[in-house]
Amino acid sequence: MTLEARVMELESRLAFQDDTLQTLNDELVQQQRQVERLQLQMAALLKRQEEMVGQFGLSEQEAPPPHY
Repeated sequence: MTLEARVMELESRLAFQDDTLQTLNDELVQQQRQVERLQLQMAALLKRQEEMVGQFGLSEQEAPPPHY
């Protein structure tokens, strides 16, 4: 294999690796945004649950219903 062919092969591989890295980075950014949205939703749900527990006076100490 000639030096020119080897350099062209390396340049080609580098281009594919750059493209793959950019694709992976884009996916990682998208997943991080989704995780952040899910964390906000979870926090809102926990707040709503705490409010409902306060409204109905439910306690974690209560015994489970008889059908359990």
